[in-house]
Amino acid sequence: MKILLTTDGSSFSESALQTITSTIRSEGSEVLVLEVVEPLVFTAPPQMAPGYAPEQAARLKEQFREATKTTAESADFLRQAGFKADSRVIESDVRTGILQIATEWEPDLIILGSHGRRGIEKFLLGSVAESVARHAKCSVLIVRAIPKAAAAVQAA
Repeated sequence: MKILLTTDGSSFSESALQTITSTIRSEGSEVLVLEVVEPLVFTAPPQMAPGYAPEQAARLKEQFREATKTTAESADFLRQAGFKADSRVIESDVRTGILQIATEWEPDLIILGSHGRRGIEKFLLGSVAESVARHAKCSVLIVRAIPKAAAAVQAA
């Protein structure tokens, strides 16, 4: 079984990772851990030289570094659990990037958290998860989990 696991470093993504190891047999399973880094949307006035905002480029480089670390750690965790796993980071709109990689890699299943680091954009389901579920050409498992911080607040 080929599984595309999307991550963004959020607790929802962590729950998706835990779901793989607790519910899917590692034998014969291949997992691609993907993080999509959104491109910087910065439009400089015409009088500014291209690349004028070096802090934006530095921010993107830092996001790639963090994403590479997160995906590599997740792939290592999966390999220790017996899965064949690899990691990948791309720059794209998150929805488009996930669907693009899914089209290229042709997984049997896409697993993602119901919400990401951006917070809860919709009340019941994040807009990325909803979009992937609607447009993917394979099965999609959306993992709903309450982040640890939110669970602590609810318990109080």
